[in-house]
Amino acid sequence: MARLGIAGAVLACFAATGIAQEKRARISFVVPASVTKYDAQHTLAVGDVPGHEVRIFQITRVLGADAPTIAGLRVKEIRSVGYSDYTGLNGPGVSYNIWTMENGDKFFVRTDIVSHNASWSDAKRKGAENKTSGPINGGTGKLVGLRGTARNASNFDPKSGSNESRFDVEYWMTK
Repeated sequence: MARLGIAGAVLACFAATGIAQEKRARISFVVPASVTKYDAQHTLAVGDVPGHEVRIFQITRVLGADAPTIAGLRVKEIRSVGYSDYTGLNGPGVSYNIWTMENGDKFFVRTDIVSHNASWSDAKRKGAENKTSGPINGGTGKLVGLRGTARNASNFDPKSGSNESRFDVEYWMTK
């Protein structure tokens, strides 16, 4: 019984050390439509019901001097490549995101998208709102051990090319 107590105490020390190394940080910021560009998007009508479309897209967001920092590195660009399966701008999608820092280091995020048509709640609005969330899957250079979760809420209109987003990122470094 005493051995189990000692073993438990030793394991608790190692667990506490591991937690201490994974200091978590959170940032939130908005990327305006003015710095967001649809580099490519292709939409195909499915043909089963009106408004059902499958779309692939690439979006690039170029941040300025006031960009946030992650792990001490300033974010320079967020490039997203993804697809959506929408009926009337409602439905799911997936986005693969490459975040490039000022020094060239990168980290990678895969997010699931849920979108809903904005005009359902306000007939004057065009486009849609979406929410995304997904894990940070590591990176390059100083960001090799980066882990965490990235979340995004966007107001977008694929027809006009407008996209404004709020990002919330929680991250930590692993050894």
